[in-house]
Amino acid sequence: MNVLERDFFTDPELLQDPIPYYVALRERGPVWREPHKGVFILSGIEEILRVYGDHECFSAIVGPLGPLVTLPDPDPGESLAQVIERRRHEIPMGDQLTSLDPPKHTRHRALLSKLFTPNRLKENEEFMWTLAEGLIDEFADRGQVEFGAAYARPFTLLVIADLLGVPREDHETFRSWLQAQKSTAGDPQGRHVGDRVFANLHPYFTRYIEERRASPRYDAMSRLASVRFPDGELPEVMDVVRIAAILFAAGQETTARLLCAGMRILADQPALTEELRSDPGAIPNFVEECLRLESPIKGSFRLALRDTKLAGVEIPMGSMVMAMIGAANRDPRVFEDPDRFDAKRSNARRNIAFGHGEHFCPGASLARAEARVSFERLLARLEDFQLVDPSRLSYARTFIIRGLNNLPLRFRRRS
Repeated sequence: MNVLERDFFTDPELLQDPIPYYVALRERGPVWREPHKGVFILSGIEEILRVYGDHECFSAIVGPLGPLVTLPDPDPGESLAQVIERRRHEIPMGDQLTSLDPPKHTRHRALLSKLFTPNRLKENEEFMWTLAEGLIDEFADRGQVEFGAAYARPFTLLVIADLLGVPREDHETFRSWLQAQKSTAGDPQGRHVGDRVFANLHPYFTRYIEERRASPRYDAMSRLASVRFPDGELPEVMDVVRIAAILFAAGQETTARLLCAGMRILADQPALTEELRSDPGAIPNFVEECLRLESPIKGSFRLALRDTKLAGVEIPMGSMVMAMIGAANRDPRVFEDPDRFDAKRSNARRNIAFGHGEHFCPGASLARAEARVSFERLLARLEDFQLVDPSRLSYARTFIIRGLNNLPLRFRRRS
């Protein structure tokens, strides 16, 4: 069977390993309608950037969940854009930042302004260096580690907790129940990640914001609680809570997957490991190539608000479009020899792992810093990385998340 005849959204083998599908898409063309869900799949960077930039024609309302979303029927004479806004509260994750369109998205994204200031990011990076050393100390003498559980997940979780100003006394609580979660973003069984993750996060952040508004302190959470819309209006508590919760949940998981992908590559390429150890300045480009070839997000979705055409393909109003980020980051029109990992690739940063335009990931600079700090300290402290049992590695079984579930490593502590 041709790989494109299989259902990308449910096929167990493709959920584990989408690379053959990416390659087949490339050979088919940059826009193709898959036969199972009727989703138009975009595998070219040029086409994806056009969709990301055209908010009049494409809505992000289905962005995080794609074919799992059932949209309400419009009333007679009502446009798709009108029904989306009128019934947004009925759509799963419809009130999250990732599902909003400009100008509402622009207005709510501005609430992050007090989080991503140069001074705050500098403070957060200082925390990263200390945290990285502490986590490595916990397993450096063992010679073997489950890297995701011992480093990647706690590191990314506690970094975002520090950035948001989550009280230190709650860090272990967050760590315990978030580590127990398995990714359900794009779960083919139809479970929604927001149902459980946000149900846990919202009560905490609601309490934090309400307390800081009543009794401000000189801390990050108070700055977040006091942030205002660009016109000076104070947002509702839940507006701030949603922003904080999705940044916490989404940023933690995707960056943890990135760290695991990078460590697997280093275990497979010992010569590259030595190159990066001797030249830490090359680590940022290594991170970009990891993002390109092992994009933690396979794709995101848009809804066509009117009839349009992409790369000569007619896309009717109401159609769902998937920007297949993982495939586009292997676009041969942009990247030479696209399936080869090249840590020195000169244009690796042209990857679209963090999206583009209005919906460009607000935590991109944070994720890049987390990866740079982590790989620099891991390479300085440890050496001779080896996969314990490559045959037992498994990947998240979702059509959204690309990343290892487990990464058992052997290593030696450097003297």
